[in-house]
Parts: sequence; structure tokens; C-alpha cells
Amino acid sequence: MLHFSTDDLRPHERFDHWCEVRARNVFGVTISLEPERRLAFSGRMSAFALPGASVAQMRASPYHVHRTRDDIERLPSDSLCLYQQIGGGGWFEAAAPGKRPQQFFVTPGALATSNSDLPYLTAPTTEEGFNLRLIKISLSGDPQVAQVAQAARDLAPELVTPGHPFAPLLAASFDALAQAGSEETSDAQNVRDLALLILLARGRVTRGLPEARAAVRTGYRHAAQRAIRTAFHRADLSPAAVGAMLGISVRQVHLLFEPTGTTFARALNVTRLNAAHRLLMSSPERPVADIAASCGFDSLATFYRLFRAAYDMTPTDVRRAGAKV
Repeated sequence: MLHFSTDDLRPHERFDHWCEVRARNVFGVTISLEPERRLAFSGRMSAFALPGASVAQMRASPYHVHRTRDDIERLPSDSLCLYQQIGGGGWFEAAAPGKRPQQFFVTPGALATSNSDLPYLTAPTTEEGFNLRLIKISLSGDPQVAQVAQAARDLAPELVTPGHPFAPLLAASFDALAQAGSEETSDAQNVRDLALLILLARGRVTRGLPEARAAVRTGYRHAAQRAIRTAFHRADLSPAAVGAMLGISVRQVHLLFEPTGTTFARALNVTRLNAAHRLLMSSPERPVADIAASCGFDSLATFYRLFRAAYDMTPTDVRRAGAKV
């Protein structure tokens, strides 16, 4: 894991250092900022590697970015990119080879896809500056990804509209891969599936391919797991409820979990129990029944039974043990 912040540099050095080390040598772009705004500049970024890919998250003061043909020749990356705007907003201008430049704006939560080795211009549209994350998937490192690489060679940056059927699958898959340290989410197959989802969203591969169908199932599984993480507190959360969220059948929801070696019910209970365990430790005065209900358990007896089976301790035992630390 790489971490970098300008906070440790003197104000007059921050933008120049960011320009040379982060922009030029890491992202391969040319950046500019009015001289009178450079003393107030700040930036921080983190990045980590996955099999055949890398994930980066960045926050920085506003400036203008241009990935020129010289930048691409100097630092090519031959990658398929998925961007997600976390906060603020941004403006892009880019064009596929032989086409007129197109402009679009991104808002918080929005996604965009591209090939890394095409010129573009971008800048934040708010004073929040850059607040985004991106994943770059190598088109040459993995032979299975390389098989569809040609379909990604001319992908100029393009917004994935919120209503696009693949938007929730892309967002959920991005979340899964961004969770560094998880054995499943660091799996190379998840990276390959995300690459295919991007190309499906851009209309570059057909859904009828066996690999594409598998990638769609992976995307739906990540979306179902994301629904559990965000809505576990709902006592009525069920396969039917998640199926309705994702637009798939109850049977399809159950089938999504088969490759993981668990079931929807077990995944939901694990998420609820982990949340309850954290609350027991962090809120020692909060009644156990209140914690159980807030984590989606509509039966206190069921909560105690599942909790003891998971931790070999009662909630009260866990709270006492935490108080002794």
C-alpha cells in the first residue's frame, strides 16, 4: 500500500512536488495551476496493487489536468480504467481516435470508463477539488484479459449514466475490489470480470459470451453483497427484497452465493453479528436488545443463539471482556 500526502512538505514545495512526482511520474499527466493558488495547494493519495490491476484514491486541491500524446508516449500504461467520483464534481473532454471531442460532467457517485492511453482534459468543477478513486486494469499482463484487449483500445472517457443497467454492477464490483486485504476481492478472476463488465457497458463485447455471462453473475453477486452491507439493519431484508433491488428473481439471488460456499442467510447473519459485536464494544451503555434490533434482528432469542454460536460467548461476556482491555 502506497500513501502520500503533501502535509509534510513546506507550502511553497507542495504543488511542484505533486506536479513532478505524483502527476508526471505516477499518473503520467501534465497539470497546471495559477501561481497565486499554489501556496494553498494540498493533496493526498493512496494506492495498492491487485493481480493485473491497481487501485488509487486521491483528494487534492483544484487544478487542470491534460494527458497529452507526449505524456502517453513517455509513460504508457495500456490499461482499461474505471473512475468513480466520490465528492465534488468534475469535467472531462476527450475523443476516440478519428472522432470529435466530447464533453461530460461527473457528479458524486458517478462512474466513467476509458482506455488510459488516449488524450483527455479534466478539471474539478467545485472548490472541493479532486475527490475520486480509479482502478486501472492492465490489458497486457493477463492473457485472459489480453484476449479482449483490442475492444478497449479506443475507449475515450465516457460517463456511465446512473440509469445504465450495468452501473450498479460496476459500482459494487469496484467496492469489492477496493476492499484490500480480502482474499476473495484480491482474486484475479474478479479483476477479469470487472474488465468484461466495463466492455459490456461500452458495448464492446456481447453478453452471450460465456465469459461475459460469468462476469455479469459476479457483478450481481457483488451488488447483492453490497445490498447486505448497506441494508443489514432492515429486519425485512430477504432474498426477495434484494432481488427486487437488483431486478432479478429470488432463485437468482440464491444462485449468486453458491460460488462463495455460503448462503444469503449466512452472509446476512455474519454481517449483522459483526455490526452488533462492534456496537457492543463501542457503546457499553447501550442495551443489548437495542443493539440487536438496530442490526436487523427481530428476535432477541435468535440474536443470542446466533451470537453465541459465532463467538462462543454471550453479548454480555463480550462486553465484559472489552471492558478489561
